[in-house]
Amino acid sequence: MSTWDLVKDLPLTVDSYALEGLGEDVSSGFFRQTTLIHISGQGHTGHGEDVTYDGPDHDALQAAGPVSDLPIGSMTLGEFCNQIAELDLFSFKQPERDVSRLYRRWAFDSAALDLALQQAGRSLAEQVDRPIKPMHFVVSIRLGEPSTLEPVLKRLAIAPELQFKLDPTEDWTDEIVTALAATGSVESVDFKALYTNSSVDQTGGPELYERVITALPNAYIEDPGISDPEIDALLEPHRDRITWDANIHGISDIESLPFAPKMVNVKPSRVGGLKSLFDIYDYCFKHSIGMYGGGQFELGLGRTQNQLLAAIFHPDSPNDLAPTGWNANVPQPPLSSGPLRLTSSAAGFGVDAVI
Repeated sequence: MSTWDLVKDLPLTVDSYALEGLGEDVSSGFFRQTTLIHISGQGHTGHGEDVTYDGPDHDALQAAGPVSDLPIGSMTLGEFCNQIAELDLFSFKQPERDVSRLYRRWAFDSAALDLALQQAGRSLAEQVDRPIKPMHFVVSIRLGEPSTLEPVLKRLAIAPELQFKLDPTEDWTDEIVTALAATGSVESVDFKALYTNSSVDQTGGPELYERVITALPNAYIEDPGISDPEIDALLEPHRDRITWDANIHGISDIESLPFAPKMVNVKPSRVGGLKSLFDIYDYCFKHSIGMYGGGQFELGLGRTQNQLLAAIFHPDSPNDLAPTGWNANVPQPPLSSGPLRLTSSAAGFGVDAVI
């Protein structure tokens, strides 16, 4: 059976839903907002998190309240997800960016999964018949403006075994790259070449790529700018290290990559629907494509839900799902240094403890 087949027929009863806004300053230098979705039925409440990036989209959602024409009554989880896919969850304000529609859909789908599992008295691991394994993670940060080693060094001072995913920028000098290599802590580098008109756009040329991939010969290379023929030629011998993130929304995106990948970043919220996520998992298993999970600066339970998915489906990869305390401007406890050991004995799509 497919993974989707294992969950789609779960009975689900929906009575109502509610919204809860969250906000926090994060290490990338912006005020992060998210919205928790709480769907209730039969005395249980399922939870999901909308990780849309634009504050005005959250403000509009929270100001409107629970007005979306959510499916109410008894149905299967699959039927609920199909109906959610047909709804305009931005009917009172169009999103600042189209991908936010997927983020919000994931929030409702994941809340419904949580509720259906609670009503069935089963955990996600039980339902998909897969164990929860210790989850390897990396801490994803930037090195400031101008770049310095200080963000890395202050975290290594707390936990010397930490591993990082870093975003190279044009001011990464030979000295910075050499010093990073000496720490032995860089597991992946994200060139963010697929972003445009964002706060994290990367415009470094072939010299930056050569400097980084030479000094860090074992690091994964995420979202490189291979549309530049010179960069493409430089990276051709390193294709086994290249991973993709920002362009992965479904199986068709993997199939349309310029060459078959060895590894992809599967972010549940970026994929959007629950069926699409489970289909990607099955596709990657079938085609021997490695996966790792990515965070979206979740402020609430969305983080532990993503950690749980990683612990079930791809625990040994460089999951960009560090405990949120590591992402604060000043790292805040609890600060597990990994691998994370999650327990999920209770019914639902949730985590009892993270150690």
